[in-house]
Amino acid sequence: MTCFICISVFCLSAFLMEAQGTYGPYLRNHNQLYGDRQRSHFTPNVPVPGHSNSINFGAPAQLCKSRPLDLVFIIDSSRSVRPAEFEKVKIFLSEMVDSLDIGTDATRVALVNYASTVNIEFLLKKFFSKAEVKQAFSRIDPLSTGTMTGLAIKTAMEQVFTEGAGARPLKKNIGKVAIIVTDGRPQDKVEEVAAAARASGIEIYAVGVDRADMRSLKQMASQPLDDHVFYVETYGVIEKLTSKFRETLCGFNACALGHNCQHICVNNNASYFCKCREGYVINSDRKTCSKQTNEEARGDLTENACMCEAQIAFQRKIQNSIQSLTSRLDDISNRVQQFDLRRA
Repeated sequence: MTCFICISVFCLSAFLMEAQGTYGPYLRNHNQLYGDRQRSHFTPNVPVPGHSNSINFGAPAQLCKSRPLDLVFIIDSSRSVRPAEFEKVKIFLSEMVDSLDIGTDATRVALVNYASTVNIEFLLKKFFSKAEVKQAFSRIDPLSTGTMTGLAIKTAMEQVFTEGAGARPLKKNIGKVAIIVTDGRPQDKVEEVAAAARASGIEIYAVGVDRADMRSLKQMASQPLDDHVFYVETYGVIEKLTSKFRETLCGFNACALGHNCQHICVNNNASYFCKCREGYVINSDRKTCSKQTNEEARGDLTENACMCEAQIAFQRKIQNSIQSLTSRLDDISNRVQQFDLRRA
């Protein structure tokens, strides 16, 4: 058993080293695949001091397949957000949903609406289709008073990002993401409650509009701030951020970017691996395929990437051990015979 474990570890190491050589160029995040994107802020008219004036929306939509998320929108509907502007926010939310894979085993969406009070419009366990979520967005009304952003974050953390409310358990490793949209300065403290939310595993994006307080946005958002703090001049252009979030939240199809698999390319987030069609076996380069012979078909359980040096070395070691034991047994047998002869 010990020998088997050792061989398995050796084989796994060999396979990983080979995989690194084969797939290495693709084992990178989408920033590297598409180059360093310009960071964080879309400012269509007037530059905001200390912020970038442009944004690169270059992530091709056809390559985009969003990773599963527990996604909670936290939307400011205080008095400063006019009815027409609030409608723009709902359009932004709907377009965000259009760019995501919504479903029980994909991305789940919830909405927290806040002003001086906080209203959980719907939980993560409520809707599992784009149509249902978008219809729910259309029914939301602004609350019209105050800006209790800290209370809204606390409510989301304690009542929405929970398994009882539809969030997936930690062992499933599903990302928990909150997107906060606000146009004002919080009337309560946000720094400590946002820090607690981030410490619980929630990734926070802060979107500021018009008169939004940039300092508060930075206190709420996750690090790095360049990737998690956004600003738009008016609600009229907030929809432009949809492309930015698609780039941020999506995983990319490495196979669609180009591959050198002879038969089948299998996407694995930002990397890929090659497979062969039935009746073929993968060659040692892990890219090309060869017709499977009857002998190979019988030996499939043992002849793989681990067969090479590891099993040969193991077999040699066993043979040497057997030879050594045989020699010792012969020596003992000779001694026994000599002893018997003396006694006779």
